Amino acid sequence: MSFIPGFAHDGVVTVNRVILKDAYTVDDLQERVALLCENVKTYHSETGFVGGIVTLNSGNISNEGSTVGQAVESDLKGKEALIITFWNSFEEHEESHRSETFQPLFQEVIDICENGNEEIAYEMLWSGQAYDAEQAKAAQEAKALHAA
Repeated sequence: MSFIPGFAHDGVVTVNRVILKDAYTVDDLQERVALLCENVKTYHSETGFVGGIVTLNSGNISNEGSTVGQAVESDLKGKEALIITFWNSFEEHEESHRSETFQPLFQEVIDICENGNEEIAYEMLWSGQAYDAEQAKAAQEAKALHAA
């Protein structure tokens, strides 16, 4: 089963990293991104768009998972967001950005960001969902039995 239903194992993931200008709020970003995402869902669900997520920097830095310093809180808390989209192909993604309905909404997002925008496309290497309780127990038992 796919982590994202309908997302092919060889799909494309695009990541936009945006940092809000000081004069704007997360609400400003959410409103503009919501309009942009609704446009993509409406006009590109049949032409390669599979899904997306938008995340906001919570400020938390994992000291258990980080290997650079022992910071307590990110300086970009509440200012940095990732707009992550999932596509069947890079070509379909690029075509969506040439849409006349997309460009004005995209520009409204970029207008409130201090870093402009760089969108990087990634190829999927792995995705997966957590085990349910029964699957987790079976996996743990198999590890205990067969682990070297």
